Amino acid sequence: MEEEIQMLLDEANDANKKSFEHLKNELEKIRAGRATPSMLDSVQVEAYGALGPLNQVANVNTLDARTITVQPWDKANLDAISTGIINANIGLNPQNNGEMIIINVPALTEERRIELVKKAKAEGEHAKVSVRNNRREAMDFIKKLKDDGLSEDQQKDLEGEVQTITDAAIKKIDDLIVVKEADILKV
Repeated sequence: MEEEIQMLLDEANDANKKSFEHLKNELEKIRAGRATPSMLDSVQVEAYGALGPLNQVANVNTLDARTITVQPWDKANLDAISTGIINANIGLNPQNNGEMIIINVPALTEERRIELVKKAKAEGEHAKVSVRNNRREAMDFIKKLKDDGLSEDQQKDLEGEVQTITDAAIKKIDDLIVVKEADILKV
């Protein structure tokens, strides 16, 4: 019984960590006015007869805070890379100079910043829903353990621990969203 209880708490922590990591990855895709190579992570390029991620056919770097460069390993893929960036619908306009792709990242308008904050908050809410689902699954497992002989006091203690884990995860998510929001709104 003790092993099952420890396993339950470990699984709740692990599931919440995965939700938090997923949120961090999603928030990295939301740009905050500065050019970053991760802005192009969702770009798929048709090269050599197959569709694949941009980073498998080119080096992606930032020249400065407003410029991204994409240096293909094979110059024959320049047009395919440009097409992939346009098709990714991320609001960037690639310029092909015959050697590499140069992308000037426009400054964010106030309206666009507010949109991005809403998107970040929505991602945070998805992460919170995931954490709450983890809590529900843990609570269901505790009820099952009660049927298998767990005392009522142990059940209440376990439910309290699961709630503490959940509260900590929600606070961590809220803190991350506040930081991202401040980053987005900073001019």
